[in-house]
Amino acid sequence: MSNDSRVSEVRTSQSEPEREQRIFTFKATQLIWLLFGILEALIALRIGLMLIGANPASPIVALIYGFTNLFLFPFTGLVGSPAAGNMVLELSSMFAMLIYGLIAWTTERVVWLIFYRPRGPVVAVTETSTSENHTTR
Repeated sequence: MSNDSRVSEVRTSQSEPEREQRIFTFKATQLIWLLFGILEALIALRIGLMLIGANPASPIVALIYGFTNLFLFPFTGLVGSPAAGNMVLELSSMFAMLIYGLIAWTTERVVWLIFYRPRGPVVAVTETSTSENHTTR
């Protein structure tokens, strides 16, 4: 005597075209804003330290001044910096922050325009498989 049984299995999977490209674009733009945000924060910290007349011989102050000098040298002497004693208001650093903010925004927009792919329809694929099992007693 034989016993016939059929087993059907239905699998549905969804895929979103260009999803990886959108994730890459998102992560790249977030990285751009993070790096420029850190730079802007360091320049702002420099402005604050100069404004309160911080001791440039202090290791942390020297580190911040040294690092930010790399990014501020194009703006050195752009405008005068009012000073009173040890306190200096670096207007050129404020201008640099504005320029670097515009560079960050432009870079982010260019990355977005080049790499972003709009969301398309979600593609659903349904597979049905049938297997036959024969058992003999």
